Amino acid sequence: MRRIARLLVSLSLISLLVAAQPSPARKIAAVRVFGNAGQTGLFIADSDGGGERPLLAAPATDYDPAWAPDGSAIVFTSERDGSADLYRVKPDGSDLKRLTDDAAYEDQAAFSPDSKQIVFVTTRNGGRAVLWTMDLATRRAKALTAGSGGDFRPSWSPDGKWIAFSSVRGNAFPFSHGRWERLQLADIYVIRPDGSGLKKVTHTGNFCGSPKWMSDNRHVVAYCMTAQQTLANRWYPSEAGNDTRLVSIEVTSGAMSDLPAGPGVKFNPSPLVGGEIGYIRKDQAEHGDGAGIYYGGGRRGPRGDIRSASWSPDGKRVVFHRRLSTATAPIRKAFSANPNYELSLTATILPSFDAAGDRFVATARPGPTHLGAALVMTTAASGRSQVIHEEKDRNVLGPQWSPRGDKIIFSIGEFPAFFDGFQKVFLKTGDRVEGGAQVAIVNADGSGFEELTRGDSNSAFPSFSPDGQRFVYRAFEKDGYGLRIMNLETKTVTALTREYDNFPAWSPRGDLILFSRLVDGAYEIFTIRPDGSSLKRLTFTHGNDAHQAWSPDGEYIVFASSRMGFKDEVVYTDAPQPYGELFVMRFDGTHVEQITDNQWEEGAPSWQPAEHGAR
Repeated sequence: MRRIARLLVSLSLISLLVAAQPSPARKIAAVRVFGNAGQTGLFIADSDGGGERPLLAAPATDYDPAWAPDGSAIVFTSERDGSADLYRVKPDGSDLKRLTDDAAYEDQAAFSPDSKQIVFVTTRNGGRAVLWTMDLATRRAKALTAGSGGDFRPSWSPDGKWIAFSSVRGNAFPFSHGRWERLQLADIYVIRPDGSGLKKVTHTGNFCGSPKWMSDNRHVVAYCMTAQQTLANRWYPSEAGNDTRLVSIEVTSGAMSDLPAGPGVKFNPSPLVGGEIGYIRKDQAEHGDGAGIYYGGGRRGPRGDIRSASWSPDGKRVVFHRRLSTATAPIRKAFSANPNYELSLTATILPSFDAAGDRFVATARPGPTHLGAALVMTTAASGRSQVIHEEKDRNVLGPQWSPRGDKIIFSIGEFPAFFDGFQKVFLKTGDRVEGGAQVAIVNADGSGFEELTRGDSNSAFPSFSPDGQRFVYRAFEKDGYGLRIMNLETKTVTALTREYDNFPAWSPRGDLILFSRLVDGAYEIFTIRPDGSSLKRLTFTHGNDAHQAWSPDGEYIVFASSRMGFKDEVVYTDAPQPYGELFVMRFDGTHVEQITDNQWEEGAPSWQPAEHGAR
């Protein structure tokens, strides 16, 4: 009996040890609009652009530098070790030190006037952007602001008594005119370094950002624009006719006056020695004098696609980060804020893996005419890609594998809403037809191309049933919307829904169809049975929840969401929706987990099946 008891105890311990072992990480692939490895870098130069050189001998994804008032150091943001953290370096590029080490997003640091503290943006507040301060000697950090978040670009007053910042707190996130992207409404606030005295300085109902203190401790300079311009100016290049204003704001009264400056999309204004204002323009050459650093007196500084800048105390030198052109690998590992998930980023759009997880199909980015996006297959291990189907006068979108892995289903059309910047607007139901789109199918080797749908509907985002006999797709029609199911053998079509629904995905178990729906002014995620019964709403964030996809076992859903709000002023990020974070939840909407936490837009996620059924 003792032997049996000891055996039972041993078996129980083994069971506990096995249960305690971490399960293999789930693998997810997605697309990042901008902010990929090597696309930003730090440079230092004379204020007129002379003597420019890289700040660091070993550059990485580095951005948002701030020069200490005593001239001794530069603090900046880097993703060189995974998440966005703060680092400090001497102006000659030596003595690099890491200041923060947290899976949260840390960015946009600004020094106290004695150079002994910094204030910075962090998402340690449960994922939303708020302000913290840090003592640089002890590295002790504490919260400065709280609440729903959305606090950006802080600046410490010269006398050390106040911190100014921009914030979206208390503002709505309305849709842009005729679009699904959200506008950014922001105002200027001030707060004491101990967290007291919070005050809203501006009440524009539009946007003002990046406040910097003037030497009198009474005024800040900022840049302002209309709410609608926050869509036009977040894209690169910015649309012509959307010039911003540089303003001086009296923080006690909120009185505002324009500062003299040239035309263009002006931002990041900074008072310099002698009262001159330095700032950045986001224009391209065809829109005026070109992008780069300018000064209120009319002279030029460093040129190029610069996004943030900070001057030495004497104003003679400037450190800045620039947008860079770099080749992007077809698929590459990326930092995941959640250790239970492995994240990869693809250079192509809307990746979809075969059942083995060793190949994926996706949409190649189109050329300068916004036409010609092709269907591309990539081998995950080697990164080798080949075009499976090409359309010169149309685009392809949303490919998915057949259950047997022998065919690929996708849609063909111009899709200007997806590929043509923000030029296309939708004011009535028929606008979503966009010239029409069809669902097509092709063999995995590129042969056997066939268009499956007909008519002037915008039919897209098809997804196979597990038996491969049917597929579901969205249909935007002149007089309505909804999801449709087609029988591949008979070509008969059945209406599943009649609402503004998109991105349908058939569960691998066959029991549910997943989709996003526009409801109550927001995109939310739903499921429904293939027979049209059991409609269930899974998300309730009143934001944008979409781009959803099933895990291979049908237990989990990965999706993109705006629920954490903005993490920066949109003009800096070059992303249409700079709040696109990835989340995973159970099939019933429970157990929601966040995967990414950064200022970049990530979307169109998919699951990469792992070996031995790794979840």
